[in-house]
Amino acid sequence: MNNFLVPVLMFVGLTVLLWFTTSPQHSMAEKGLGRAHLGGDLMETKPDGYPVAIFAGGCFWCTESEYRSQPGVLYTRVGYIGGHMDNPTYEDTHDSKSGHAEAVEVTYDPDKTDFKTLLMFFFTQAHDPTQLNRQGPDVGTQYRSAVFYTDETQKRETQEVIDELTAAKRFAGPIVTTLEPAGTFWEAEDYHQRYYEKYEAKTGRPHINDWLGRQRRGD
Repeated sequence: MNNFLVPVLMFVGLTVLLWFTTSPQHSMAEKGLGRAHLGGDLMETKPDGYPVAIFAGGCFWCTESEYRSQPGVLYTRVGYIGGHMDNPTYEDTHDSKSGHAEAVEVTYDPDKTDFKTLLMFFFTQAHDPTQLNRQGPDVGTQYRSAVFYTDETQKRETQEVIDELTAAKRFAGPIVTTLEPAGTFWEAEDYHQRYYEKYEAKTGRPHINDWLGRQRRGD
């Protein structure tokens, strides 16, 4: 990288970080924050009679926030799945000893979106499916990339999307996402649910990871 660009990029990054950590809480409207970045179909409680999709793609705070921006998504909750321990806690999971992955369960309206659309978003925007047992700085099998299918149709469609993206050479490396049958989804502790929204409500500013995601999506 050009030697001139390095200090410039460092300055820009520090400026953004400083803005988030020092700006006053009452300036949310000035920053264009609030609920505008959330999908318009979200409900406060999980509705009955709608299909679900379960995705694991690193820290579930991030994955959940990605899906809460999408049309047709009615409800989300984060939790643990794919391991061998009943009633796991975050402490049981964060060091991989439970075998569970951090995941988000997405309830959606099939009249407004479908499983394949949610899959394509998962693979191409919500996370990096080429990172094995990690996502960025988060390392461990609990951060693995996985789709937990609820039936054979979801399993087949997931494999089709993987094959399609592989044939198109969409990524520089191979997709390492695993296809795993959905067992019990153990709901995570309340403080993990909608973490970024709670953070923003408390501090008056978005979490830096959430803000970066909004910029990438154009929310």
